Amino acid sequence: MSQDTTMETVAPETITERVRERYAGAAQRVQACGGACCSGACCSDADDPVTSNLYDATQTEGLPEEAVLASLGCGNPTALLDLRAGQTVLDLGSGGGIDVLLSAKRVGPTGFVYGLDMTDEMLAFALENKVKAGATNVAFLKGRIEEIPLPANSVDVVISNCVINLAADKSLVLKDAFRVLKPGGRFAVSDVVADGAVPAGLRSNMEAWVGCLAGALEIDTYKALLAGFEDVGVEITRRYTVAEAGLDPNTLPAGWQEGDGKLASAFVRAIKPLAAAPATAPARRTDQAAAVATTGGNSCGGCACG
Repeated sequence: MSQDTTMETVAPETITERVRERYAGAAQRVQACGGACCSGACCSDADDPVTSNLYDATQTEGLPEEAVLASLGCGNPTALLDLRAGQTVLDLGSGGGIDVLLSAKRVGPTGFVYGLDMTDEMLAFALENKVKAGATNVAFLKGRIEEIPLPANSVDVVISNCVINLAADKSLVLKDAFRVLKPGGRFAVSDVVADGAVPAGLRSNMEAWVGCLAGALEIDTYKALLAGFEDVGVEITRRYTVAEAGLDPNTLPAGWQEGDGKLASAFVRAIKPLAAAPATAPARRTDQAAAVATTGGNSCGGCACG
C-alpha cells in the first residue's frame, strides 16, 4: 500500500475547512433556489456525469424536492443493500438528508436513522427536509466522520455518499465506522476511487481535493484500510474525466493528465465479523451525540454531502 491517506502538503484542518465552506455554499444555493429551480439551472447539474441520474422517481416520491436537488453524491448507497424494518442506520456526511430519508422509509417506525454532518448550513437544511417529509425516526447529528459521536456496536448499517474521499485521513473514518457497527453490521458506501496511480501534484491540489478527485483512494489502498472487515468488495459504477467532474484543467498542476480517466464512482461493501472483538477505541461521549434541535439561522453534502 503505497498511497498516503492524508494530504501531504496541506494541513488536515485546512482541508476540512475548505470542504466545509464548499458544502455550506451548496446548501445555501439550493435553499435560495428552492422549488422554483427544478430545471437545475442554479441548484443542480442534470448533465453532471458524477451526480446525475442516481435515484429514480419511484425512490424519491414523497421526498421534499429540495432534498433531491441537494443530492451531491456519486452513487445511491441505499441501493447497495436490503435495509430491514427495525434496523439502525448511520449516514456519514448526510448533507441535505436524501439518503437518510430514503433509509428511514425502509427501516420503518421501529428503526432509526442518524445523519452525521459537520456543516451547520447542511444540518439546518436537512432538518427542514425532515420536517417536510414528516420523518419521525430520524436525527441529524453535528460532528466529523473521523470521530463519530455514537457508542460502539450501536448501528446495523453505515452508509455514505461520496464523502469519505473528502476526509483528510480516511483511516480514521473507516476505523470509527468499524467501531460503531454491531458485529455482523454492514458497511455500504458510494465513493470516488482511483483505479490506478494519481500524480502527486494532483493529490496536493486543493480544488481537486474538494472536487472529490485528489482525495480518492486507490482501490487496493481502500481495501487495505478496511482491515478487520470481511467480504470486502469494490465495484466500479461510473468512470469520468477531470473535465466531466467539473474541474477546470487550467487550475490543475502540471502532469494532471497522467491521472485523467482513472477516477471512478464505486460501491464499497464490507461486513463487520460476527466474532469481532469489542472495539478498543473509547466510546464517544453520549452528550456529543445530541441531535441538532433548531432550524434557526441561515439554513440551507460538485459531489458529496448527499
